[in-house]
Amino acid sequence: MKKKEHYILAHGNNGAEAYDYVYGTYKRRIQTALQLHGDSLSAVFISGGGNDFAGLSDMRPLLLKDCSACTSAEACYRSGDDEQSLNRFLNKVTGSFIALIDKIIGATWNTTQNATGPTKIYLHNYDYARPTGIGIFGAESKWLRASLVVANVPTHLQDSCIRFLIDEFTLRLKGLVARYPGRVRLVDSRGTLGDDDWANELHPTSTGFEKIAHNVWLPILQGDGLAPK
Repeated sequence: MKKKEHYILAHGNNGAEAYDYVYGTYKRRIQTALQLHGDSLSAVFISGGGNDFAGLSDMRPLLLKDCSACTSAEACYRSGDDEQSLNRFLNKVTGSFIALIDKIIGATWNTTQNATGPTKIYLHNYDYARPTGIGIFGAESKWLRASLVVANVPTHLQDSCIRFLIDEFTLRLKGLVARYPGRVRLVDSRGTLGDDDWANELHPTSTGFEKIAHNVWLPILQGDGLAPK
């Protein structure tokens, strides 16, 4: 995107959850930014969701107390109307996204007069992270594997538990694309990275990030005129 000389406003921080953008820490900053700059925005990128479930205190409650007898990834997660079920959790995250998207659309209503058309809103999911237990700089992680181990998820189901969670999250994001046709785009990076592209169980290496940027993001941004072809 750099050759297009965009001005970029960045709000939020590492570790921010979707809820924080509309109801929590960053609510006022984002509201102010939209009020001041909404009518000039060519695009809005929303990064959220991963921090809502990547952590011992976040992911562990979504799993059954004891998953040792489970025979599938889906069976490891709380179901139905349980307060801590995966469905209820994803409803909460999706609700935060809807509230934020509605605010963005309300603040960018007159961008339809711009040459680029209505302000596009970009969402992204995540590639299938490996629950290796490896944290930053090789330290022990408390993100994914720790939750699976405490819940007694069988070893052979641990990878598929993460895949199932990311796939379910992606389904919700696809629902948002359908809810806001022509305004919301999904950048789907699943299946992009190989085993050597991960720095730890949650973050890609610099090469891995470049692979996602060039292989997944770039074609979409080029198609929308935000990056040079």
